[in-house]
Amino acid sequence: MKDIIVTEKLNIGYEEAIIVEDLNLKIPKHRITALVGANGSGKSTILKAISRILNPVGGAVYINGKTIKEQRSKEIAKQLAVLPQNPVAPDGLTVAELVSYGRSPHQGGFGVLSKHDKKMVQWAIDVTNMREFADRSIDRLSGGQRQRVWIAMALAQDTEVLLLDEPTTYLDIAHQYEVLYLLKHLNEREGRTIVMVVHDLNHASRFADHMVAIKEGKVMRSGTPQEVMEPELLFDVFGIYSDIITHPRSGLPICLPYVKEEKGNTSESNSLDRKAAYHLSYEGIY
Repeated sequence: MKDIIVTEKLNIGYEEAIIVEDLNLKIPKHRITALVGANGSGKSTILKAISRILNPVGGAVYINGKTIKEQRSKEIAKQLAVLPQNPVAPDGLTVAELVSYGRSPHQGGFGVLSKHDKKMVQWAIDVTNMREFADRSIDRLSGGQRQRVWIAMALAQDTEVLLLDEPTTYLDIAHQYEVLYLLKHLNEREGRTIVMVVHDLNHASRFADHMVAIKEGKVMRSGTPQEVMEPELLFDVFGIYSDIITHPRSGLPICLPYVKEEKGNTSESNSLDRKAAYHLSYEGIY
C-alpha cells in the first residue's frame, strides 16, 4: 500500500513552544485515516502542518513523494482540500458563492467559473443535501447547515486528498452519519484519500480503515481499528477505562467507556477515576 502523505522527524510549534516533536507519520493512499487523541494532543496542529497552514519548525512533509516546501501553494491546493475547525465565511455570502470558492485553484487569472467549475459546484451542493439552501446567505443557516456548506466547498475543490478537522462538529446524529457515509462513499467509489480528526472513537472505528492514536504530539500507535482499539492503549491515550466489544453488524470494535469503581481510598485511585470521569464528560469519546 503506497503512502500518499509522509512526515519525517516533523517538529511543529507556536512561537517557542514545541507541540509536536520528531513526528514520523504515514497516511496510506486511497484509505480513510482517523487521527484520535485527547484535546490538546496535537491532532489539529498536525493537520495544519500537513496542509501548510502552519509552517513546521523542522523536519519534512511529503505529498506524493515531493516535499511541500518544493511545491507552490496552487499545486498543493490541487492535491488536497482542507476543512479547518470553526471556519468563518465573509458576511453576505450565499451557499453557492462559498462553495464556488473551492474551484479557485483550478481557475485562471480572471477567476471566472467555467462550465466544469459550475458542474462541480452543483455536484458538491447536491451531495451535501444543500440544494434548497443554495441561494441562502450563510449567516442565515444553522450551525449544522454551515458545516455541510464548508464540506461542500472542500468537495468542490475536487482533490485527491481531503483533510477534515472534526467534520461532524455541530451536527446531530443523523447528519453526522450522513456526512460520514458521504466521506466513505467518496473513498470507496472515487478512491479519495481522507484524513480526519475524530473525537468519537466509535465513529473512527466504523468509518476509518486506518487509525492513529496521538498523545502529546507523539504517535502512540497506528493501524487498523482492531489494532488501535485496545483498553490498555485507550487508557494511556485518554485516561479512560473501557470495554471493547464487537459490533454485531460490522464486526468492528466498539469502545464502551466506564468509570472504575473505587476499591480503596488512595489518592492514586481517586486521581485515575477523576481523570476517567473528565474524559467521559468532556472528550466526546462515546
